[in-house]
Amino acid sequence: MTTFPSLFVSHGSPMIVLQHTPAHDFLAGFGKELGKPKAILVASAHFETRAPMLTADAQPAMIYDFGGVPRPLFEVQYPAPGDPALAQRAAQLLGEAGLAAQTVANRGFDHGTWTPLKLMYPDADVPVVQLSVQPALSAAHHMAMGRALAPLREEGVLVMGSGSMTHNLHEYMRMRATIDTPAPDWVKQFGAWAHEAIESGSQQDIANWLECAPFARENHPSPEHYLPLPFAFGAGGKGAKGKRVHTSNEYGVLMMDAYVFD
Repeated sequence: MTTFPSLFVSHGSPMIVLQHTPAHDFLAGFGKELGKPKAILVASAHFETRAPMLTADAQPAMIYDFGGVPRPLFEVQYPAPGDPALAQRAAQLLGEAGLAAQTVANRGFDHGTWTPLKLMYPDADVPVVQLSVQPALSAAHHMAMGRALAPLREEGVLVMGSGSMTHNLHEYMRMRATIDTPAPDWVKQFGAWAHEAIESGSQQDIANWLECAPFARENHPSPEHYLPLPFAFGAGGKGAKGKRVHTSNEYGVLMMDAYVFD
C-alpha cells in the first residue's frame, strides 16, 4: 500500500476553481503526480470548532461559504463520498493521543476542502473526511493532531491541511487588489521565513510562529488559515522536513505555497 506524504496546500480564493492561475494549474496536475489514495483526510481552515471534530456523513453535501463571486461557482459540485469508518478511526487515534475528538453528522464539504480537491481529484471518487481546526488553540496543538494522525498515511490515506500561507483579507480590500497585484514586502518576508523553517525541519519555529515569524499578525490577523500548516507538518512524522512543491501569489496578500512532508 502506498504511503503518501502529508500535504499542505493554500486554497486561496474559491475562484481558483474557475481561474487558470499558476496555483490552479499546479493543483490540477498534482493529484496525478501524487497518485490516488485510499481516502483523504483534510484539516480545513473553514471548519472551525472548539475541540477536534470529524465529518462522518456517507454522502456529504456542498457548502458554498462565500459571496461576491460569479453564479457558476455556486453550481460547482464535488460529490465525493464520505468515510464514516475513517472518521471513527481518526477520532480513536486523536483520543489515544489525549486529544478528545468527536464525529459530526450533517456537515458538508466547505470550500477549503472542495476547491483544491476539485482540481486534484476531479473524478470525486476518493472518500473524504474533514477535520476541524481550533482557532482558540495553539499551532503546537494542531501539530500534535497531525502527529496523532500520521499512522493513517501508512494505511493509504492522504493527510492534508488546506489553508493559506498568508491570508489578510482586510489588506486585500484596502489595497483594492486584483489577482495580479504584487506581494508587498511584509508578505514576502513571512513566506521566506516559513520556507526556511519548513525545509530545515524546524517544527519548533512553525509551532511558535507568533514569536518567531516576521509580520505574523499582519499576514494572519486570525490564525485559522495558518493552522493547517502545522497540522500537515506534524502529520509528516517525527523528524519530518518539508519540500515546497509550489509557490505563487494572488491578490497581493495570498501566497499560494504548497508543501509535502515526510
